[in-house]
Order: sequence, then structure tokens, then C-alpha cells
Amino acid sequence: MAAAASLRWGLKRAGAWLLPWSARCPRRALHKQTDGPEFQSIYSLDKLYPESRGSDTAWRLPDDAKQANNDIPLVNSKAEVRFHLATAEWIAEPVRQKIAITHRNKINKSGELILTSECSRYQFRNLADCLQKIRDMIAKASQTATEPSKEDALLHRLRIENMNRERLRKKRINSAIKTGRRVDMD
Repeated sequence: MAAAASLRWGLKRAGAWLLPWSARCPRRALHKQTDGPEFQSIYSLDKLYPESRGSDTAWRLPDDAKQANNDIPLVNSKAEVRFHLATAEWIAEPVRQKIAITHRNKINKSGELILTSECSRYQFRNLADCLQKIRDMIAKASQTATEPSKEDALLHRLRIENMNRERLRKKRINSAIKTGRRVDMD
């Protein structure tokens, strides 16, 4: 009885090893290398955004690695995201105009908004950081300016008057000190 149970257990266990790799691990097909010697994760940009391949993509990952020393190769982990701001229909028109005004130093001559990131050692994290920067810019530009209430405006005006009064008082004190130091030449 025990021999039959161990034989069934052994066959059941060995049966899994008799199957090909793809049948044993169905997720392995997701990680299979296609064209090229490089490993491509299931989270690679080509698999997440398959329709945006080629030179017209919005993001660019520089692939030129620099070398600082003969012993230490530097990996270029910089990520750059660029898109034409005027034709970005996924952003509302007033938001686009506000972004163009507030971030005019990040827009090149052809009207592309360029964001770069190299805060992490990994390009994918840097790309995520660039996309988060775009989200933050859109969120900040989408916020409408609130009009201060009458009480807030009055309080603000009183604070400015008090600051000016204090500034002039200190100026008078400083002037009196300097006048007292002056020697008359008669």
C-alpha cells in the first residue's frame, strides 16, 4: 500500500518535469526573448506602449554609455521625455497655455516641451519620474487661482502696512546711529 502511494506520488511529481518548459511555467512565455540578445521585461516600454515605436516616440532613452576610466564603465541612465505642446490634444487649451507661460525655458524652438531626469540609477525609474513631472505640471496648471475674501485682503493689507512701518522705524534708528557717529568739520 505504501509502495503504491509513493509510486503515484513519484509519477505525479515526475509528470510535471516531463512537460516542456512553456507548459510548466506559463509566465515564462511573457519573458521569452524575441528579436535580439537583450532581455526584455514584461514591463519594458515596447510591451507597455507597442504603438509608439520608432523615432517619433515621446520619450527617448539615450543608449550611449560613457566610460570614465578604463576600470569603471559609466551607464547612462538618463531619461528624456519630449512632446509638442501646441498639438497635445490630451491637455486642455487653457492648461497648455499656462504651461507654455510658466515653463517657457523648457520649450525648444520647435515647440517641444523637454523634461529630463537622472535622479535614479535606473532608466525606467527616471522615465517614470519624467512622466510624474508632466502630471505635476498639468495638475499645477489646472488649478484655478482663488480670489481672496474681503477679510483676507484686509488682513494682507494690514500686514504690509505694519511691515513697512517697522522697516521705516528701523531705518530711522539706523540713520540716527550713523548721524551720531559723524564728526563735524567746522
